[in-house]
Amino acid sequence: MLSQNDCIVVVNDAMRNMNSHGFHERRRYPRMKIAVPVELKTDSASCPLRATTTELSLCGFYVETMFTLPIGTELSVVFWVDDQKLTAKGVVATHYPQVGNGVDIIEMSSADRVSLDHFCQKHDSSS
Repeated sequence: MLSQNDCIVVVNDAMRNMNSHGFHERRRYPRMKIAVPVELKTDSASCPLRATTTELSLCGFYVETMFTLPIGTELSVVFWVDDQKLTAKGVVATHYPQVGNGVDIIEMSSADRVSLDHFCQKHDSSS
């Protein structure tokens, strides 16, 4: 049986991983409010969907778009960061119809990941 003190410890441990909205944070890296031009292309599309990120991290991003993609859709991703083209493979992780998509970055070259990390650190220190 748990004592009152044990319950307080359990609650405190659980709250450490909660974000400001009371949800458990599952991301490996914090997302920052950064607007970056991005192109998303599926294998079946003849041209990419062009959008701008509203949030960005080393492992994912969110884009607001009326033309959302279903969860699980695999994407070729091109970011434009400081006039540098970064490429990645991604998969749609969240889907809010006519609002936007959350995308997980599942593959990216080491050089592009370092460039993205430097960009995120620069943005984080300037905010």
